[in-house]
Amino acid sequence: MANFPNPHDLKTIPGTEGWERMYPYQYQFVTDDPERKAYEEKTFWFYDGLHYPEPLYPFDTIWDEAWYLALSQYNNRIFQVPPVRGVDHRIINGYVYISPVPVADPKEIEARVPNFMERAGYYYKNWDALEEKWKQKMKNTIDELAALQIPQLPEMEDIRVVTEALGESKGFHLIKAYDDLINLGIRCWQYHFEFLNLGYAAYVFFLDFVQKQFPSIPLQRVTQMISGIDVIMYQSDEELKKLARRAIELGVDQAVTFSQEWSEVEPALKKLAQGQQWLADLDRARDPWFYISTGTGWYHHDRCWNDAMNVPLSGIATYIQKLKQGVSIERPMAQVRAERERITAEYRALIQSEEDRKTFDELLGTAKTVFPYVENHLFYVEHWFHSIFWNKVREVGAILQEHGIIAEVEDVWYLRRDEIKQALWDVVTAWATGVKPRGAKTWPQEVAWRKGVLEKFRQWSAPPAIGTAPEVINEPFTIVLWGVTNKSLADWASVQAVKDPASVSELKGFAGSPGVIEGKARVCKTVDEVRALQEGEILVAPTTSPSWAPAFAKIKACVTDVGGVMSHAAIVCREYGMPAVVGTGHATKIIKTGMTLRVDGSTGAVAIAR
Repeated sequence: MANFPNPHDLKTIPGTEGWERMYPYQYQFVTDDPERKAYEEKTFWFYDGLHYPEPLYPFDTIWDEAWYLALSQYNNRIFQVPPVRGVDHRIINGYVYISPVPVADPKEIEARVPNFMERAGYYYKNWDALEEKWKQKMKNTIDELAALQIPQLPEMEDIRVVTEALGESKGFHLIKAYDDLINLGIRCWQYHFEFLNLGYAAYVFFLDFVQKQFPSIPLQRVTQMISGIDVIMYQSDEELKKLARRAIELGVDQAVTFSQEWSEVEPALKKLAQGQQWLADLDRARDPWFYISTGTGWYHHDRCWNDAMNVPLSGIATYIQKLKQGVSIERPMAQVRAERERITAEYRALIQSEEDRKTFDELLGTAKTVFPYVENHLFYVEHWFHSIFWNKVREVGAILQEHGIIAEVEDVWYLRRDEIKQALWDVVTAWATGVKPRGAKTWPQEVAWRKGVLEKFRQWSAPPAIGTAPEVINEPFTIVLWGVTNKSLADWASVQAVKDPASVSELKGFAGSPGVIEGKARVCKTVDEVRALQEGEILVAPTTSPSWAPAFAKIKACVTDVGGVMSHAAIVCREYGMPAVVGTGHATKIIKTGMTLRVDGSTGAVAIAR
């Protein structure tokens, strides 16, 4: 069994003493509460690098708080998933560690089954109709967010406050608008998990059945049976392809590709009649398809395409170049689907009884029905909603800057969401009274200190896991989404034990997408680094983002630090028919750009030649 550090033995980084105040108190590992300390030490915690490949800014913790609540309530209080309650969370040196909380008592598991069957069954039976309702709820929430006004504080209130006897001030409306903004974010995340666990559960039920029928079946074969299903998560990339074709058709491809800077390309196109037509086509695509984050959407600095137009411009240029070379830019859907049908038919024919074949068909049918949601919800929540949300918070930051609480708008992210509420009260009461807010003295120096702390956090190497590893990891979401198994833990621990990273010649992870390929590595941790990708390279990343889709038209394979067979990188590589090894734990720490790799997406091995 792999050995991992005791969470209470991990040392505070010198110069960061007191960092705990940057995060909610319930996220701290404690030593002064014997009962909680004992629980934390005997529990297995793994680093959630799937969502957080870098330390969290205090404000950005909002989404972790939101899913801490939402996932756990749906698992434990609404649907009652039989073997697992919720997921517990901690933060150490800015990095999030999580631990699924199992239901230990077999009698309790048994008692939860009928509740789950009744409640989850209702969703599975009415999935399409309920999903349509979900889309409307999300669109309404996004519309409400977009329409939300963050009011300025005037020198004197408008005369209508008197003549219309409004009885409310702009100060009150500023506080209320901030509350509404935060509540819309939390509500959005309530919707996020309404279907998500059930989507993964349907896949897990199918996986469990198939593995009992065929104990030696590779996990990857099961995932291939539900591949080749179109989802809106790919639509933003499809819009770039359409715009590339349209640029060639209108004869403005040179004007679109002469510079990598949108600030130069846009005015050049405006001078051309056909360029104006192309820009009109682009404007039609921008809402909503350019509300896609340049990262995972979990960090405020993951600006969307609408705020970082150089990113989609780079994707369009890539597709124009390929089209002019006569290279297909389509995903090989027919090929992927043909392979899906072949594998499905092959295994189905091996099932002995008619009853088992019927169960196989029903479980596979349900998995295919629910699969689009598992990817599509990302566009509505992490991309479309988050992109608008971050910019609304920037409007709040502008007010705090105006009143001296912070020096720059982007400093707002160094305050927790409850601290911003308190700072707004400070600003509003000082404005109402005609005095200087207290925070103008206290917050700038605190923010400067927190900036230094986060910089030190970034230099820390977060261990992939801490605490006591269980004898057997069988919690299904942990396996298929995060890629945490007893084998992966052992692999991570063996690499971590190596004193000289340069001596590591092989990494092991999950076989995310089949195939074997050799090529040069390109390590990319940000979207700016993705733009440096060259044709035929192998992408090595902590995790991948849907915004990186044009990169998949260039690369030959993908290797990630985190993720299981249902992670984004694994799913996209299967759709593009290229090898992927995910969940290696240490790829971006061990592999350097330019190294030669042999990626075996069928076995999950990455050989490194220096």
